Amino acid sequence: MSEASKTPLSIEFFPPKTPEGVEKLRLVRQQLYALQPEFCSVTFGAGGSTRAGTFNTVSDILAEGVSAASHLSCIGATRAVVAEQLATLKAMGVKRLVTLRGDLPSGYGTGGEFQYASDLVAFIREQTGDYFRIEVAAYPEVHPQAKSPASDLQAFAAKVRAGANSAITQYFYNADAYFRFVEEVDALGLSVPVVPGIMPITSSTQLMRFSDACGAEIPRWIRLRLQSYGDDSASIKAFGLEVVTDLCQQLLAGGAPGLHFYSMNQSVATLEICNRLD
Repeated sequence: MSEASKTPLSIEFFPPKTPEGVEKLRLVRQQLYALQPEFCSVTFGAGGSTRAGTFNTVSDILAEGVSAASHLSCIGATRAVVAEQLATLKAMGVKRLVTLRGDLPSGYGTGGEFQYASDLVAFIREQTGDYFRIEVAAYPEVHPQAKSPASDLQAFAAKVRAGANSAITQYFYNADAYFRFVEEVDALGLSVPVVPGIMPITSSTQLMRFSDACGAEIPRWIRLRLQSYGDDSASIKAFGLEVVTDLCQQLLAGGAPGLHFYSMNQSVATLEICNRLD
């Protein structure tokens, strides 16, 4: 694959909680840098609970010579706190943000001075102009808390109109949902790239748990096949590679502007999928 035809890739990590986790992720990143990602993003815990870990991991990625995007969530946050975080990230040399409403830690009220991600995007633009490239979330299968598909699309449009540059989707396994969403975005006259989020399938139980929590649909044929493999992890991984590689091929053939991999701090599946796509 020539440089000119190379598909833009980005990779997401979460901040490790232990010194061992930090070391393990360092090795995983070195393996994944072989894919020459456009940037690597680092998640932010509920209510900003992993902020120090997020910023430390972002700092490590930048020190390794790779562009890094910090997640930034606003629920429960004040304008003063977000302004301070923006100043910190700017001083670190971060140029990209993945901007989300985020989840509150359980047991908290809503609190904070931002109600929606679009409010956060508008505040970032007000504070920092065009300094940051802002990525926002998109939900091809509709956000689990949305009142309706139409209201979810309007919430997405509000983020773009507030100043987002591009979007990354929640993961999905139905390419039609993605293409329909992109058509609806185009029909609203919103000219932003919508990059599909890709979740490699390496564990059946983990995938079911995540998908139930975030509202991503696992098509029945995939669910049944995974259940039929029971504890046979080799078969689950082989099937997962086949399904996700095929999905990526459909997305790229249909014009997706890139791929964003949810790595789960692992390298093997993402490397193998990209190897097969080549």
